[in-house]
Amino acid sequence: MKSLMTAWLAAALLLVSQLAQADLTIEITRGNDSATPIAVVPFAGGEGLPEDVAQVIHDDLERSGYFEPLPRRQMMDQPASADEVRYGDWKALDVRYLVVGSAEREGDGYRLRFELMDVSGEKRMLGEVVTADSGELRGAAHYISDQVFEAITDIRGAFSTRIAYVTSQGVGDNMQFALYVADADGHNSQQVLSSREPILSPAWSPDGRKLAYVSFETERPAIYVQELGSGKRARISSFQGLNGAPAWSPDGRRLAMSLSKDGQPEIYVMDIGSRDLQRITNDSAIDTEPFWAPDGRSLLFTSDRSGGPQIYRHDLASGEQKRMTFTGNYNARGRFSPDGESLFLIHRSGNGFQVARQDLESGRLVTLSDSRWDESPSVAPNGTMVIFATQQGNSGVLGAVTADGRASFRLPSAQGDVREPAWSPFMN
Repeated sequence: MKSLMTAWLAAALLLVSQLAQADLTIEITRGNDSATPIAVVPFAGGEGLPEDVAQVIHDDLERSGYFEPLPRRQMMDQPASADEVRYGDWKALDVRYLVVGSAEREGDGYRLRFELMDVSGEKRMLGEVVTADSGELRGAAHYISDQVFEAITDIRGAFSTRIAYVTSQGVGDNMQFALYVADADGHNSQQVLSSREPILSPAWSPDGRKLAYVSFETERPAIYVQELGSGKRARISSFQGLNGAPAWSPDGRRLAMSLSKDGQPEIYVMDIGSRDLQRITNDSAIDTEPFWAPDGRSLLFTSDRSGGPQIYRHDLASGEQKRMTFTGNYNARGRFSPDGESLFLIHRSGNGFQVARQDLESGRLVTLSDSRWDESPSVAPNGTMVIFATQQGNSGVLGAVTADGRASFRLPSAQGDVREPAWSPFMN
């Protein structure tokens, strides 16, 4: 069995993608048979818009796994407002909820009006006017999706959040790596960093304004923090040996990381302001992949101290360390759910390495994904989905699965591989 450190370094050599087209496309791979039927009617006046707002909303809701949007070709009518809705027509189509709206030019931008109807109750649930510049229409559509999602599910929508990921192109000495951020649906990608050396482990700050990551640009791993707005960045850890797996504390003042400066890889916590280090683990095993609990009082980490990779929890006040996973002989890359009640992780079963969820109270572990080589899970800030890196044929792609495993999709690039996904926090 490879050690965690060997696997961590080997991951850098598996990144194969291109820089010219970093936007990702969505392929639904498994739908939810119990998803709620909904219809998103094309917005009146939206024919000349640079983006099909209703289609973006349709795609967002479908991708969530909670909803099954009605195809446009099956719509009997296309109302633009609540008073135009004939509820009987939509009941006949077994539609539970209906989104209608309109778009009109306003100065240099657009004015979007949308309404959400409860078809079975024959009532209006929500309505709002949203203004947006021409280049912000997708963002406005994601905002509308968030409002619709929350109004129906009572869960905050995460369609307006972002993802970070790593790409590369070329072979051998001609490899070129890049770090990107994009909308949660893979669109509007922006390059954060380009390098001839590997980039690993991007991690969002709690306010969504910075990324920490590992770069090999000095021919050995170092941890950097970069401001997304200004591009300003600082190297904060470049000790001899391994500098890896940065993870932000919930208050944004500290970074947990894995360092081997004193021998074996151990978990440390750095105060970002003072650069003071606190050593968390002290063991002959390999300790890596730290992740903070939502309340900031404890850390998860992966260790092979029991003979194979398992997830442990360190209480920062008492120093107590407790093993958390016992199902199988490989469990790694633990991530808390936002409510702190579950762990998401990579679990090895007879079918390969897959994304799984473990309930913290019962200890029950459930496999969520159905591919064979998954890695780097990252949880949406509302806890409803997990994004991860996986294989599709000979290419590396991003996959996503709902927290209950009922629906999934993939986000391949036009060419090559994509790796190291990280889901942002809520941006406001």
